[in-house]
Amino acid sequence: MERFTISLDEKLAKEFDRLIRERGYSNRSEAVRDILREKLEASRLAREEAPDCIAALSYIYNHHERDLAERLTAAQHDHHDLTVSTLHAHLDHENCMEAVILRGPTAAVREFANAMMAERGVRHGALNLIPADLNAGRKHHHGHHHGPDHPYHVHSRPKS
Repeated sequence: MERFTISLDEKLAKEFDRLIRERGYSNRSEAVRDILREKLEASRLAREEAPDCIAALSYIYNHHERDLAERLTAAQHDHHDLTVSTLHAHLDHENCMEAVILRGPTAAVREFANAMMAERGVRHGALNLIPADLNAGRKHHHGHHHGPDHPYHVHSRPKS
């Protein structure tokens, strides 16, 4: 583990300590590591140096919107290579929320997520992308190896 020292003015240090308490970190080092990882991931994504990712796409939609639920489900089926799982929740009489776990080439995941969020009737869409090594741990938990196109599951490892 490499150590380094940073200097903060008193106001920034107090604000940082407040953030640490709010987020439940046990020390400054843990918080700094997470902030660095977040910035490095964002930088890799911005420079498109993260060819693969895992992602969470969430959105709210009105289930009375004509054929929208069917269009969203059909889009997920059409992109079964990217879609890992979907959680559906009924919020009230009109609104549903879905959270879709995605995995695959970053450009394809981003394109699919943007198309889903652009559907008429979809609101409050958000995509959280995490760079990942999709070739990490292709070994099944029972010990046998699977090829890259194995239909059951692939272990993905975040890049940082």
